This record gives sequence, C-alpha cells and structure tokens, in this order.
Amino acid sequence: MKALKKTGFLTLGVGLLALAACGSGGSSVKYARGDDKAIYNGILKEYNELYAEAAKETDDDERYVKYAKAEAALLDSGIMLPTTTQNGAYAFTRIAPRTVAYVLYGIDSDKVKGMVLTSGSDATSFITGEQREELLGLWNEARSSDDVDYDPKAYLTSNGFTLGNEYKTTFTTDPSTLDMLDTSYQADTETLCNCVEGLVEYDNLGQLRGLMAVEDPETGLPYELSEDGKTYTFTIRDDAKWYTADGAEYGSVTAADFVAGFHHMLDADSGLDYLVDGVVVGAEDYVYEGGSFSDVGVKADGQKFSITLTKPESFFPTRLVYSCFMPLNETFFKSKGGAFGSAYKEAKAAGTYKYGDTSDLSSILYNGPYIMKKWASESEIVLEKNSKYFDAAKVNIEKASWIYDDGSNPLQIYADVKGGKYPGMSLSAGNGTLAKAKEDGIFDTYKYITETNATSYFAGFNVNRGTFVLDNGACESTQTEEQKVATHEAMNNKNFRKALQHAFDRKTWNAISRGEDLAETNIRNMYTAPTFVALHKDVTDEDVEFYGETGHTFDQGTDYGEIVQFYYDLRGGFNTIDNLADGVDGFYQGKNSEYAAFIKDALPSGNVARAYYDAFIGEYVAEHGSFEGIQLDLVYYSASTLQVAQSAQFKKNIEEELPGVTVNLIEATTTADYYACGYRAAKGENNAQDVFYGSGWGPDFADPSSYLETFLPGGYMVKVCGINNF
Repeated sequence: MKALKKTGFLTLGVGLLALAACGSGGSSVKYARGDDKAIYNGILKEYNELYAEAAKETDDDERYVKYAKAEAALLDSGIMLPTTTQNGAYAFTRIAPRTVAYVLYGIDSDKVKGMVLTSGSDATSFITGEQREELLGLWNEARSSDDVDYDPKAYLTSNGFTLGNEYKTTFTTDPSTLDMLDTSYQADTETLCNCVEGLVEYDNLGQLRGLMAVEDPETGLPYELSEDGKTYTFTIRDDAKWYTADGAEYGSVTAADFVAGFHHMLDADSGLDYLVDGVVVGAEDYVYEGGSFSDVGVKADGQKFSITLTKPESFFPTRLVYSCFMPLNETFFKSKGGAFGSAYKEAKAAGTYKYGDTSDLSSILYNGPYIMKKWASESEIVLEKNSKYFDAAKVNIEKASWIYDDGSNPLQIYADVKGGKYPGMSLSAGNGTLAKAKEDGIFDTYKYITETNATSYFAGFNVNRGTFVLDNGACESTQTEEQKVATHEAMNNKNFRKALQHAFDRKTWNAISRGEDLAETNIRNMYTAPTFVALHKDVTDEDVEFYGETGHTFDQGTDYGEIVQFYYDLRGGFNTIDNLADGVDGFYQGKNSEYAAFIKDALPSGNVARAYYDAFIGEYVAEHGSFEGIQLDLVYYSASTLQVAQSAQFKKNIEEELPGVTVNLIEATTTADYYACGYRAAKGENNAQDVFYGSGWGPDFADPSSYLETFLPGGYMVKVCGINNF
C-alpha cells in the first residue's frame, strides 16, 4: 500500500444533511443545457493547458513526463473514473495464443487470418491451461531469438489436436458502414479490417511488417525515412489487387489509392482526422481552414506513396495500423456516387452516395484476405477467404462468422462453446457460466486467465446533459425540471464528482462479472495503461517541490503510471492515498473501504467519499438554503443478466455511500436503444444518462497522447461526459 502523505485536509462539518429538511416549494424551474466551452474550461482548462505544453515537446521522455502531469490533472478533475481494462477473466479457448497480431494499439489485433485453432465438438478440444503456458513459452523463445520459429500448428498436432479452419464469434452491435475510412467505431472495423488492408501491419511477434508496402531488403523496414525525419516513403507492392464482392479482379492497388483514401477520410469527418491533424502537413488546414488538398502532405509518384509530417515523430509508424491510412480506389468510389471536397457532402445530401452501404456488399472493393459474403442486421456477418489474395498461403482461416447475440442467454453461448460452435469464451460469475464450468468438472483442467491489455473503460460523468428521452420515446428519465437543474449543478461541482469517484466500489461491482477471486484483476485506475510507455533515460522536473526539496528526477525505466502517480499525489486534497496501479480498486474510499482505518490520522471519519460529499452539500446549502438530494440516471440493457446485476449493485453502492443521492435505473430493452444513450450518441448532448460506464478507449498508436487527446476540446471522449465539440 502506498504511504500516506499528510497534506492539510480541509475541515468539514458532519451534520450538513440535517439542513435538507425543507424543500423549495412550488417554484417553477426550467432546465437548460449550459455553454459547452464554459463548462469544459471550468473543469478541464488546466488539463488542456498541460496537454498543450506536453505536445510541444519533441523529446519522447520529456514529453512522457509532461503528459503524466496532464493525466494527473484529468484524473483529479473528477469528470471520469477509470473502471476496468479488457480481459482478466477465467476463460476456455481452442485458439493458440499469440496467433493474431501482438500489439497494444491500432486494429491489427482484430485480424483473424493467422489464427491457429483446434477443432472438436466437446471439451477435450480445448487447449488446457498447462498447454497454453507451454505455447507461450515457445512464443517467448521465438520472440527473443532470430533462429527459433513459433509453430503452434506443430505443437497442437503433436499433442493429438485436429486443427480447424473456420472461426465463429458473436457480436452485439450492428456495423453502421462498410467504409473503413468513415468510421472510428470498433464495432465497424472489427470485421472490415479483415477485408481492407493498409500499408503495414504487426505480426504475431509484435514486429511491424510490410503489407501493401514492400519491405526494404537492407533495413527490413516497410518504408524509407528522409534525413530530416519528416517524410516516409512506401513502395506499393505490384501483386496487391482490388476485388469486387463476387471475387472478380478490379485492378491493382496503387500509390494513388492511398492518396484518395486519405482525401476521403478527411472529407468524411468521422472522427479519424484527429489522428492526423497537426501531424501530416496541411491536414488540419484542409479540414478546418478551407485549405487545398493539393497542399496536404500525401503524394503519389508511380508506385511510391509518401507522407510528410509537420515535425519528426518517433512513433509515427505506429499510427499506420489504424484505418485513417487505408487505400481507396477512386474510380470505384466515384461509380458509387463518391466525390471529394465540398462535392462529397453534396453527394451525401442528394442521396446519390452509395459507397459503404451495409445493404449492399458490392458497395466496396476488397484488397484483404477476405470478402464479405453476408451481412444481416442483428443476425450474421460472414467473411470468406479470397483465394486470390497475394499472401493466401498464410491465411489459416477459410471462413469467419460473427453471430448476433443480445446477451440474454449466456448459458446457451456456454453450451455452444463447449460443443465446438465457438472456439472459446470468458466465464462470468454474474451470468452463471463460471459456476456451470465448475459444475461440469472441466474448469480446473482447461481454464486460464485472459491477459489484460491497453484498452481502458471508464465511467463518464455527464456535466452538460441534453437528452432525457430518445427520439423513439425509449429510455425516458423520470427527473423533474427541478431535479435536472440540481443534478446539473452537482455534476459541475468538483467535490460531488470526487465523491462519486471515491464512493464507487468497483471491486464489488466487478466481482459480479469476474467472481470474487478475480474481482480486481482487470481494474484500471488510469486512463492510459500505466505500463504503456517507460522512460529511456533519467528525466528531471525542476519545477516541482517534493517533501521540501525543489526538483525531482524520474529514473530511466520508470513506467508512465509511476510518473502519473507522483504528480497526482502532489495535487493534495483527499486523494493522497489513491493507488493508480492496475489490479486494485485504488479509488474506493467509502464507509466499507479497507483504506478507512489507514487514513484516520488525517481524516477522522476515514471516509473520503463522504468528506467530498459533505463539502459539496455545504456549498449547495450555502447557495440554496437547503438540500433535497440528487437524482442520477443510469441506463442498462435489460436482456443482459450481467448489466442488470451490475446496475443494481451500482445503485445500492452509491445510495448507501452518499445519502440523498438516488440512482434511477433506466431500462433499455434493445441494444440499439442502449447504445444510442451513450456509445453511439452523435454528440455530447445526446448522451441520455448522468453516469455512463459503457465506453472505453483502445490506443491507436504508441504514445500517451493517443488516449489523452480524446479529452481535449472536440476530443472523442468528451461527448461521453456530455460536452459537444466547440
């Protein structure tokens, strides 16, 4: 446990709730959203300024330290609370480990072509936990030696397994487009990245390889870099082709296709341009200032494609594995009503634009290992191997299918997995699958714990709500106008937000999914994964005072998370024992917290959540004369037993920790309604709840800014907190 640093705690009254005896009578109040810019600056101005200072730094290590200072401000603002990362659950699998791309960022990890899996109709076709560890050992040997190959096929067949060539999994959210360049949703790219491929990709050993780009025989790199470090040049391979939905060859993939793809991506305005604004020469000017695309730093010269940056960026190649750099055949695009520049929006408005239409699988071209053969809403998506793909010999999976599942019958999914329909699954205490596996007597032999990754989920606190019922009448709030006003004021009070942060018992909430013994395994306390990057050299910050000394040095090898922890601790307040490491509920400090006794010397009540809450109530009563409580809406999907149980736990938890706060559980009966209230909300004002813990972020490239820029003005994740772009 971290040592407690004494920081002059604020003395708070303990009887403030008694002042809530009388109401406001029959006053007429009408709720109205606040000004997005003013609200953002009121909460995140310091964060924005610290981020801007860090972004100017060209030295990687100095930049990491400055980003850590900004992330500490983000966490301390209380506008969000990290909840979990992916995985960290018991699971069964027929998939050999490390047979998909091994990378923490981008979309390559969703590619299935290299997957090696066993085939069978009973539990004996699962890879045992012991065998999986042996395979990981072989993988580690291959990764650390140029003379050793990782050959899971040989291992599995020598151990009596039959290999399979068909992969099936489930999905819960319909893709909204077949256009890789017009979406930033993982629900769309999960299947599409298997159909359309870009310049490079990561292999299963975590090495960047050429894909549409040819690797230089001398350097082994899929690009050439100019002396000034700003221009990357790729040679597009001659044997890469475009194919129609029926498998007919359409033409070669060319350098010009990557220029056209970049142009379309900027026009589409789907949230991808943030990855290149201020990075690629002219991109920001084209998108926001009406500049000419001819001035954008993407050029084609024969089969040479070049990208010119505004400044050298050591991690730029890692940006290339996201969809903003995918190619587009201009002739085909225009045949489907496509256009560029201002004409693009005109075409979409006129209804003549058909490119990427999910109702027509022939509305796109395919240059990857698979062609989409079926797309049925809330039913099934099917990809089949393209035998003409330039590297078809290395494609192990002949057919990949995504089957719709609304989460209402997890035990049926379990039966399907056990029977061989699906290759594996995570086991949950909340939906009965963990208990069923133990009852069946197969748990101990075949279980393993899935490896956590860099994706971070969080609870966003809606500070500028604008929607209280969906357009179709679903998910309607019961809040009165007076309650909406009070909730808005509470959410814009830092003490109230901090009270929510420290009242949320994530361990108990997460145990519903993971079970008691893994309840903290996947809990995350930062937005950026704490070990995402580390210092390559010592870095000294001369501008801080620490225990009476000026300046502090972070040693070479220090993980990013440790640096964030240092700056977070310096911020003082009641947050000085929060543990930002993974795998522990480092924020919960309510009445049942294990931290309560530890902090009594500094805070007699031992209850940090209540201390912040009482501070908020004191401020509220001073302004209004009384306190009648706060209403918080939380939307849950009622067909999911897990969501039903977790939302009920959240309500019980918050109402017990913060008397006077009522959590209203708002039922969504369809996945479309549930996602419309948060994940698919077009703008911040469309986020139809006060607390939303159904969204997360997986990094797109290897720098903390991949996470942090999503909380800048206009950033992707500020809408989860109710703020529109401005």
